[in-house]
Amino acid sequence: MRQFVVACGAGMMCLFFAAAAGGQDAVPVDKIPKEVMDSLLARFPKAKIDKCTKAKEGDDIVYDIEFKENGRKCEADIKENGDYINFEKAIEAKDLPKAVLAAIESRYPKAKWIDVMEETEVKGKSEKISAYEVTLVTADNRDVEVRVSPDGKILEDTGAKKKEEKKEQKK
Repeated sequence: MRQFVVACGAGMMCLFFAAAAGGQDAVPVDKIPKEVMDSLLARFPKAKIDKCTKAKEGDDIVYDIEFKENGRKCEADIKENGDYINFEKAIEAKDLPKAVLAAIESRYPKAKWIDVMEETEVKGKSEKISAYEVTLVTADNRDVEVRVSPDGKILEDTGAKKKEEKKEQKK
């Protein structure tokens, strides 16, 4: 009986961690579908894949591929049929639009900038820069990711979520 309880507990832990991971499954490079690889290499012919996961998003299976092209960190979200959802490329902070830079600096003064990614949304043949994702360490030593629209509107801020969680814990 004890072994049954331990096995059930282990099974529940696996389910918990799978749910916490957002239902993403790791995909070895040699198991990425041809349509997805063809789309990736058509846009990024020198891509060197670091990591690939897949997840169900609505009715679609989406492959999230992290890679480097000519030493530049990149990421792409591509549907199983080869259609792009978006892609991201690392850029220098100095290349951010002034509105984006101002929004982040006003929210997190004196933060150390770790990573800056430019996100391009793809719809059919249309592409447009949809956001900038900035990873930083705040002056009070918190790891934060901020996603900002090109006009400087904060779209997501993990630092704001962390502040809310701390308030909830104090109640």
